[in-house]
Amino acid sequence: MERKIRVLVAKPGLDGHDRGAKIVARALRDAGMEVIYTGLHQTAEMVVEAAIQEDVDVVGLSLLSGAHMTLFVDVAKLLKKKGMSDVLIVGGGIIPEEDVPKLKKEGISAVFGPGTPCDEISDYIKKKVKR
Repeated sequence: MERKIRVLVAKPGLDGHDRGAKIVARALRDAGMEVIYTGLHQTAEMVVEAAIQEDVDVVGLSLLSGAHMTLFVDVAKLLKKKGMSDVLIVGGGIIPEEDVPKLKKEGISAVFGPGTPCDEISDYIKKKVKR
């Protein structure tokens, strides 16, 4: 039997709004993925440690506080430092359009803003994570 795609959905930083992350987590689960949700107020180190422990294929980061250029990049750099550069990193939340190319340059594969259909996110992950 083929192993399901494993996704860690994380809320780095002090942002306390998690409704969107929970909706995406449920949608990915409903799309056949195994989802681990970290909960609120995670440091980059906590996110990466969870990704290692859970042996995930994907790290999904959700942020509404405006600290995405620091926190998303910190997670990407730590994953690479820990030898997990093959993990797909996607982001979501309130991310200004002008920051998306910068995030992609730092290793964030895709950024999904508010209102993105959940099917679009799950299809993207399924396409990028080859089984």
